Amino acid sequence: MSESVNKGKFIVGIARAAIAKHLDLTSDPIDTAALPWLQEPGACFVTLYLQGVLRGCIGSLETYRPLIEDLRANAVAAAFHDHRFAPLTADEFTNVQIEVSVLSSLEAMHARNENIALSKLRPGVDGVVFKFGIYKATFLPQVWAQLPDPKSFLGQLKVKAGLSTDFWHPEVMLYKYQVNKYRDQDRSKE
Repeated sequence: MSESVNKGKFIVGIARAAIAKHLDLTSDPIDTAALPWLQEPGACFVTLYLQGVLRGCIGSLETYRPLIEDLRANAVAAAFHDHRFAPLTADEFTNVQIEVSVLSSLEAMHARNENIALSKLRPGVDGVVFKFGIYKATFLPQVWAQLPDPKSFLGQLKVKAGLSTDFWHPEVMLYKYQVNKYRDQDRSKE
């Protein structure tokens, strides 16, 4: 079994177990003692889908606790505390698909203007954080599938932050990151 598939099996299993525990459902125990990499600092996003439609997504942009703690907390938050959705039910849990994105460190993208920023974006590769004063938003790299054009991607990111698509200011701060993505189907690969 490859290291990536092995990690995916445990990462998605831990997220699923955290949600099951919150629902007072039983789940297969996962022995994490032999997985020291889970105790290393890490940041992740947990995304839930029902029949291919987004059902919740919560995560951490920066590392501030062990990956296993971030994973469990974000799984529960995605299932029960994403303000865009009602809390996940036990009936939905059976059919929910889980995707976990483990983030790299944030890297500042120095751009004096939007054209420079657009030239630095790598579609399908980079997740992007947009910050300006109190306005902040991120798109995971997976969002490029719906917004493959850099101008549209950045424009919708600004809208998510609460600004207009054509907003730009010299004090805008952009950061990029990459992810290792693990999905439910990774759990069953041997």
